Amino acid sequence: MIKNEIGQLVQAAVRKAQEAGDLPAAAIPDAPIERPQRPEHGDYSTGLAMRMARAAQMSPLDIAKTIAKHIDDESQNGVFAAIEVAPPGFINFRLSKAWLAAQVDTILAAGPEFGNISLGAGTKVQVEFVSANPVGPIHVGNGRGLALGDTLARALAAAGFEVEREYLVNDAGTQTDIFADTLYVRYQRLFGREVEMPEGGYPGEYMIDLANALKDEFGDSLLRPEGEPRPPEVHERGVALMLENIRQDLDAIGVQYDNWFSERSVYEDGTYDKAMAVLRERGFVSEREGAVWFVSSSLGEEKDNVLVRSSGAPTYFASDIAYHYNKFVTRGFDRVINIWGADHQGHVPRMKAAVSALGVDADRLDIIIYQLVTLKRGDEVVRLSKRAGEIVTLRSLVDEVGADATRYNFVTRAADSHMEFDIELAKRQSAENPVYYVQYAHARIAGILTQAAERGIDFADGDVGLLNEDAELDLVRKMLRLPELIEQIALSNEPHQLPYYATEMATAFHDFYEKCRVLGDDEALSRARLKLVSAAKAVLARSLDLMGMSAPERM
Repeated sequence: MIKNEIGQLVQAAVRKAQEAGDLPAAAIPDAPIERPQRPEHGDYSTGLAMRMARAAQMSPLDIAKTIAKHIDDESQNGVFAAIEVAPPGFINFRLSKAWLAAQVDTILAAGPEFGNISLGAGTKVQVEFVSANPVGPIHVGNGRGLALGDTLARALAAAGFEVEREYLVNDAGTQTDIFADTLYVRYQRLFGREVEMPEGGYPGEYMIDLANALKDEFGDSLLRPEGEPRPPEVHERGVALMLENIRQDLDAIGVQYDNWFSERSVYEDGTYDKAMAVLRERGFVSEREGAVWFVSSSLGEEKDNVLVRSSGAPTYFASDIAYHYNKFVTRGFDRVINIWGADHQGHVPRMKAAVSALGVDADRLDIIIYQLVTLKRGDEVVRLSKRAGEIVTLRSLVDEVGADATRYNFVTRAADSHMEFDIELAKRQSAENPVYYVQYAHARIAGILTQAAERGIDFADGDVGLLNEDAELDLVRKMLRLPELIEQIALSNEPHQLPYYATEMATAFHDFYEKCRVLGDDEALSRARLKLVSAAKAVLARSLDLMGMSAPERM
């Protein structure tokens, strides 16, 4: 990234100035290379001089002038048109037109890998997202977590991290027991039995579908004498069928997990016992009131938390501690990112405390909480489906607006912001709909390239040095933003920046297209511009792919 190269030039210039005695010897503070908001201030800028002023006992403007003087002209290789100092102490860098134009060939050479960086250097990262209890279909609220989690995972992979997507199957808790009890009631009713629904049972019609699937597979062999407990097969097979439905919901939105982790396995393979032993050895477990407690108050929490109830049953928190022991200790992930719904907000500090109690640096665990989604049809708040009781299913939304529009809209807002999803806007085929606007830009470029091929225009040897119009170079500038954006997302865990970038890329292309004729009378210029639009097509496709969206060739 040119941004990093500028940073290295600035650091080298400071060291040279110190060696020459023009600046006092001192540690060089961190100062990011940033893009100025106003284009007249150049392409990149640094405020390093202002951070050095106190230690150097010099004015920021004098420091900036000194640094600029020591930037090695030979190392620039024609990258900059100008390096300027501006009050109160900024150093602004303006990229040369020739260098910008040459980046078109660089982008084309990288192809679908353009934007990849080596920030992660193979660091193992696990992204666990949604992990809804396998007791019903994926609902719209989960859909937001799916889009955020999968997009973040894609960006992390592009940033050089070794990424694994994981779905935690909560198959050991009371919810799946209630689910199985409900399913057994539905199954019995298919054979004429009049039995009551369990307390807290699941009312959705999907439970009838599952019961019919059990009947088709097992006939009446799962029936037990009335009043006797259900057979274990109801739980096992019911959860398996529900997971298959969930997988189909995930396929509909284009999300694939690398691993499905059974919560029950932490009890079966001894992980739970190992994790509890570590907590005991480190002095974070106490027994009182007939229960076992995690002494989280010693780690700054307001209160301790129950690990094992007086009945002897582990809490969900205890299970989660064992699960994170497996993540960090057993499987050795360097970094773990959990993406949870808003109802888990209170669980965050105690989970961080538990990880610390296991001897793991709590900073290695990132927890992203995403807020609720309101579905609207214009100004009206709507429900898409009553099939699953009170649940609005993700599948019904995808069926109506499509997977691409669903994913794009779910990622457009920061996770901690409440969002509104306008169904009518998502279906609209006009520039008002950002999904259509971005994909249309890609399809428009595909059409241009098709026309060029039909005319027999070979632009492989096009001279990008002919590109010097502002609209052409602004498009290149926008393309060069992608690797910087990937770095930013990987560092901040904020995938919502991608849809905004894709929209800006489409805007830059449409602006170029309106101002610069691609297939004109000047054949040499046409070939150069065909290279430019081909590069733009690749960058648009990459930005769409990072969001898990398609890049249509025609619309």
